[in-house]
Amino acid sequence: MQEFRTHGLALFLRATLRMFFAFAWLLFFSQCIDKETDVTESDGEVVIHAERSLEFVVVKDGFRFGFRKPDGTVLVQAHTESGLLAGSPEDLRGAQTTRYLGKSDGGYLFEVGLGVDLKILVKLSLTRDAAWFELAHEGSEPIAMALRTAGVSPGYGLGDVLTNLQRVPANQGRFDTEITGFESYDFNSSSGDVSRMVSNFAIYPANEFAVINIDPGSKIVVSTEEAIVQGSRYTQKIDALYFFFGSPSQIYKSFLDARNRHGFPVMKPSYEFYGVGWEAWGALAWKTSQETVKEDIDRYLALGYPLRWMVVGSGFWPQTADKYKSTTSFGMWDKEKYPNPEEFKNYFREKGLKFLIGLRIAFLLDGPFTAEGVANGYFIQEDGAPKVYRIDFPENPVHLLDAHNEKAVEWYVNLCDTWGVDGFKEDLYGYYYYQFPDDKIDPVNVALKEKGYMIMVRNAYLTSPGELHRIDDFNYDMNQDRGPVNSLTLAYSGFPLTYMDIIGGLFGGRDFDGQVSDRIKTYLMRNARIAALHPGMSMGKGPWHYRDSLVSRVLLESALLHARLHPYLYSNAIKFYQDGYPHTMTPLPIAFPDDPSVHHRENHRIRGYQWMIGDALMAYPLYGEDYETALTRDVYLPEGTWMDYDTGDTYTGPLMLKDFEIPVEKTPLFVGGTGILVEEIAGVLKGRVYPITERAESVFFGRDGETKSVISIDSPTWENPEIVDLTTGQEVPWEKSRFAIEFIVEIGHDYLVR
Repeated sequence: MQEFRTHGLALFLRATLRMFFAFAWLLFFSQCIDKETDVTESDGEVVIHAERSLEFVVVKDGFRFGFRKPDGTVLVQAHTESGLLAGSPEDLRGAQTTRYLGKSDGGYLFEVGLGVDLKILVKLSLTRDAAWFELAHEGSEPIAMALRTAGVSPGYGLGDVLTNLQRVPANQGRFDTEITGFESYDFNSSSGDVSRMVSNFAIYPANEFAVINIDPGSKIVVSTEEAIVQGSRYTQKIDALYFFFGSPSQIYKSFLDARNRHGFPVMKPSYEFYGVGWEAWGALAWKTSQETVKEDIDRYLALGYPLRWMVVGSGFWPQTADKYKSTTSFGMWDKEKYPNPEEFKNYFREKGLKFLIGLRIAFLLDGPFTAEGVANGYFIQEDGAPKVYRIDFPENPVHLLDAHNEKAVEWYVNLCDTWGVDGFKEDLYGYYYYQFPDDKIDPVNVALKEKGYMIMVRNAYLTSPGELHRIDDFNYDMNQDRGPVNSLTLAYSGFPLTYMDIIGGLFGGRDFDGQVSDRIKTYLMRNARIAALHPGMSMGKGPWHYRDSLVSRVLLESALLHARLHPYLYSNAIKFYQDGYPHTMTPLPIAFPDDPSVHHRENHRIRGYQWMIGDALMAYPLYGEDYETALTRDVYLPEGTWMDYDTGDTYTGPLMLKDFEIPVEKTPLFVGGTGILVEEIAGVLKGRVYPITERAESVFFGRDGETKSVISIDSPTWENPEIVDLTTGQEVPWEKSRFAIEFIVEIGHDYLVR
């Protein structure tokens, strides 16, 4: 019996062990199966599959990589020679060998050889709509590293670097939003020419991908027919080189997530800056004082201009000594020009205007707060001492705040509080003789924005820490094609809260031709028409100076249009903040990427400067260097129904309106898409639904940027529709006005037009 029991126990133990090992084998085998479904490797290539939506394919010879869909559709073609470059920036070598090392920490590891003396470790993290590369080399010295694929066209983006490089004499007059042909092995705001809104994000919407190497240092950026290259010029490690895939909305959402993840946040904008503004530099130049500013703004208000904000950018500091003449004379106003600054600021606030001043991080060497900054190490250092810089303004030598020193930023922001204003026009410039990281000011603007200040952003790298993205100074004596091209390029690049500078752009109010000529009058009117269709718009030298009733009428009409669209513009700014898509200024190649007719038009030759504003408006201003004589443009209407904002005439796209007349008196807008707008009319929010589609839905955000209303259309009888407040269940009264069904909107309530 004992033998039987012992034998039975042994059988039981053996059976248990067999079950254990069988289970362990199954577990191991299942992991192997998972791995096999992730990765397929052969002697010549490695294929990685991501969630049945994206495949990474790398040929081992030369680390030649690309991306495709599971059905075989190629998204990114591999370069014919090599997919990784490294070495000195002046002598980059191509990859030769590739060894797949396996998975680690959620990523796929490769060792890439570039000869016997250089190996790069590449980590790839792959999701259904993004590929995140990290690169590191074994040496102790920084080198250049970059990834390379085959080229495609058209591509768009790269911030304002491209458009400002085109300002040099050899390229004068050549402006185009397409980046094909661009090559830079030293891509940085301190290199080449003027560029303050810096982004190396490049999108290829027809090919459903985008690429960016997130690095505020000097970068390698190439986008030609032969190759797309992004990398870092001098580094030991690349932390975040991304490829994004999908529709433009998917791509911009992935880009937004990456910006926020890597410390370059898109921050929630505030409402007032999307109304009509006023800038002292355009209106008065240096002739600013408590009285002249009051007089100019009061005259605008008396004429019916709906001003919401104002900027006094310079000249408010004490004039008694050079050491005060900068924006870092915190809290100090000139006693003769501004004898009562608190009364001065309150005067405008009582009129409903937000008050902003100019701001820079430049401290004069003998300035009132400089010694404290030196003692605490708050300025950029060189050889253990604060470095001395000569920039364009202030003209005397300065120290620059170290924006990557948290204590320095905290000190600086606390000093900014002493001004007692609502926000700042950040305006450092003339630093191009020195090498700075592209995020040299971002931490300061982020800290000011977190304190509740409104910010007009002038310098940034990927970060959106404010309300408006201002293009570089844009004035009457410049090639006028740069303005719309620069704005559209910023929108492609992730900076769609565009502001095309002060209307008139006469460098402080000067008349360049010495008189009020017909040319300047036409310029003013065309400039006002296009500015009104940007998220930001401001007035400069008053129209009364030009003694022309048509000029006065067009400028006022433009300002009133922008004011009507104020809530609509802000709602779309909030949508950008939430999902990264350029809702406030959507270039047509982004809105309609599969329509070949929308590409190759945003340039100085065709001047097809068109964009969507939200989901219901298309802007088509007549603008460019031919503004004085041009009266018509070829205007393209993509698929759908489009209604002229002024006349109510309807068109069915796709359609090219050849030689379409656009006089200065015309509002250059079509209504399309959802046909649903919210405008502010006589101080009341009005929903405006145009009869151009049977079913649509649009989300509208209120001035707090959080409360929202959804307006839907469901097969209404347009002659006698019923509008229901879905929140209360009550029917809403309406009227027909300017070709639309119009009704009062209460924010937070949803509405159905049926």
